[in-house]
Amino acid sequence: MGKKISLKGWMGPYVALAIQFVMLLLVYALLRYGFYAFNSSQFPQVSGGELLTMMLGGVKFDIVALLYINILYILLLAIPVPFKYHGTYQKICKWVFVVSNSIGIALNLVDYAYYPFTLKRTTGTVIDQFANEENLYKLAFDFAIDYWYLIILFGFMVWGLIRFYDLFFLQRPVRFHWKFYAVQLAMLLVVAFLFVGGVRGGWAHSTRPITLSNAGDYVKSPEEMNIVLNTPFSILKTLKAVNLKEEHFFTEEELKKLYPVIHEPNDTASFRKLNVVVLILESFGKEHIGFYNKDLENGQYKGYTPFLDSLIAESYTFNRSYANGRKSIDALPSVITGIPSIGEPFVLSVYSGNRTTSLAKLLANEGYTTSFFHGAPNGSMGFSAYMQLAGIQHYYGKNEYNNDADFDGIWGIWDEPFMQYMAKEMDQMKEPFFSSFFSLSSHHPFKVPEQYANTFPKGTLPLHEPLGYADHALKEFFRTASKSDWYKNTLFVICADHASMTHFPEYATMPNSFAIPIVFYYPGGEGQLKGVSDKLVQQIDIMPTVLNFLHYDKPYFSFGFDALDPRQDNFLVSNIGSSYNFFMGDYYMSYGDREVKSLYNLRTDKLLKEDLKGKNLPVQGLLMRKLEAFMQQYNNRMIHNKLVAD
Repeated sequence: MGKKISLKGWMGPYVALAIQFVMLLLVYALLRYGFYAFNSSQFPQVSGGELLTMMLGGVKFDIVALLYINILYILLLAIPVPFKYHGTYQKICKWVFVVSNSIGIALNLVDYAYYPFTLKRTTGTVIDQFANEENLYKLAFDFAIDYWYLIILFGFMVWGLIRFYDLFFLQRPVRFHWKFYAVQLAMLLVVAFLFVGGVRGGWAHSTRPITLSNAGDYVKSPEEMNIVLNTPFSILKTLKAVNLKEEHFFTEEELKKLYPVIHEPNDTASFRKLNVVVLILESFGKEHIGFYNKDLENGQYKGYTPFLDSLIAESYTFNRSYANGRKSIDALPSVITGIPSIGEPFVLSVYSGNRTTSLAKLLANEGYTTSFFHGAPNGSMGFSAYMQLAGIQHYYGKNEYNNDADFDGIWGIWDEPFMQYMAKEMDQMKEPFFSSFFSLSSHHPFKVPEQYANTFPKGTLPLHEPLGYADHALKEFFRTASKSDWYKNTLFVICADHASMTHFPEYATMPNSFAIPIVFYYPGGEGQLKGVSDKLVQQIDIMPTVLNFLHYDKPYFSFGFDALDPRQDNFLVSNIGSSYNFFMGDYYMSYGDREVKSLYNLRTDKLLKEDLKGKNLPVQGLLMRKLEAFMQQYNNRMIHNKLVAD
């Protein structure tokens, strides 16, 4: 073997880690390019420049995978002990390094061959998929025969890994004293800091740990996410994922009649190209809005959103409207794409790479400019990645705002200045346009800008004061927008992302923990959209409602219903863990572990005091039939990647 390079001194182990990590990043870059080259026929639209973007974006996912794969090796080299320079210890480190990274390389190579059959990177579901196979050894042998060249490539790469490792050796320091331990301990803390930031995808407070859907930041379509990702990352991030099971309660014909999810044009009117602006308000639960609660506190309750109350009075809204989830990350797919989260947030699930449609995509196909505004640092909450997949052409975040004087210190730009910025940007957009906004100021730690201290009622909950500020920001936005030429040609949709803290017992029930406002406002409609409906409405109904109001004239996919349709045989669904909350007519049913858990009449029993489960009411069977239809449509279409109209 050739001459080795000696890494001397106390910093030797950390220099070795840095060199080896860079080498592994280069290996993963080659593996990514190999994956693309091997499956290039599956990605005919990818240009050279787009591939370069994907290659660079993939580094972030490679860092996460390599840190997890090498966690034991990193610890072995980073611990502040003198015996880590011993020959036997170094041999152990070498084989931990080689074996761990050989597994990572093998997993990537398997997807060279496996991808054309699944059209996605292998995920944690592979464990369940092959758990009951009795001929795994034969399957592995057949794979090795069919793809012998991948076996040879694997052997060559492992040989190269060993050769590269052997280029360096750690030279034992001459002396060990307190300075050695001090430096080594300090470096251990540095390594830990870098490790945490690396596996999360950053150190910012607003950064959600990186997941599969973040690959959407670097692609135009969901299937291209597989180029950006690597297989170990995909598996590690989905080991605890919710794996849906196929359901077969009904025939396909029965299912289409019970619960159609392909929406067909229902009239012959011409498509009208109104602008569409969707405003999603953080934590604006229905409880805090006076308009909906005129019976609380003996009719004296005013709520904390005086402007929104006045706007709702000029809009079309609903007595019974609900979120499909309890997290911000659940809201965007529900509102923009018409897809609720079941079991876990859709954008974090193994199905996030499925081909989907959205309001933005469908309207963009009709010549709309599409945009999304969120005042947090770009990448926060995974919103930018999701919006890329949803077909948003222009993303405006804290980066684009580019003025930290209005930074709230934690989440992003205060709502009022950011909404003014949004109004001005929309003034520059070519009509028609679709824009969506997600607020952030009515969020923990529940602060308001210093100039508004003691301006808004503090109320009974910490949330109430920032709600007042967010309502004020909304008022100023509408004041500015109303002066613009595009204003009266715009359909506004206002809803909350989810409900939040509660004070009144009426809102402390499970059904009302999802209660939010859903409002349609059309200032140029001369009363076309004004009034209050008793129809059940949910976030996933927004997409079909908007499209039908515009007389959209093509088939499209959505799990929701048209909220303006006078028929009231629709249903609502939300989910916590493995349990469903199901609303239909006057009834609310909870369902989990393949059985009805409870059944209540919300019209006569708002506080859920009389459980009607098991009392042989015909309505229980009707609700179960509709829930089974939903489960079959949702599960089977997710599993088989059928979330668009043919």
